[in-house]
Amino acid sequence: MFAFAAAVFFLIITPGPGVLSTAGVGASYGRGAGVRYVTGLWIGTNAVTVLVVSGVAAAALAWGPLRAVLMVASTLYLLYLAARIALAGAKVGFIHPKVPPGLWDGLLLQFINPKAYAVNMVLFSGFGFAGMGLGAEVALKVLIFNAIWVPIHLIWLQAGVALRAMDLAPQVQRRINFGMAGAMLAVVALSVWRGLDGG
Repeated sequence: MFAFAAAVFFLIITPGPGVLSTAGVGASYGRGAGVRYVTGLWIGTNAVTVLVVSGVAAAALAWGPLRAVLMVASTLYLLYLAARIALAGAKVGFIHPKVPPGLWDGLLLQFINPKAYAVNMVLFSGFGFAGMGLGAEVALKVLIFNAIWVPIHLIWLQAGVALRAMDLAPQVQRRINFGMAGAMLAVVALSVWRGLDGG
């Protein structure tokens, strides 16, 4: 059980689309928008857990064309979110950067987030709890997962909100937004590269 909890911690705290976009939303739009966005991420990640545990995700992702469509969709959506974070407060209106990502944005991200599926598959297909039935094991894993997932995302959100609260000069804030968006783009590039490489 300790090994499972440690795996959850290290798999979730490492930068991925969810935590990076959470910090970006907090820095660009503040706590209220960030909480709504994290709520969407939380609903989405638990929905992905259901898809993984039920076997639906494995069956669907085994079909090459669907996996390719999801890779393209996730890449485009992450690029869109990165642009919204980068341009928050900028005088560019073609993607409405003043409108913060909300609950539906977080929910949608998790459904097409490759890391969400990979993390859930690793956690729920491994780390068997001895002497426990499948139903009880899954329920306990979900509880442990959420007990770690929620605080980690709130910490990332608070980090973003703290940056916003520093009342930095607009050009400095804009550089921070670009930096967070750039980190998301690096994750996108890595995901695409791994997808093309078969990893």
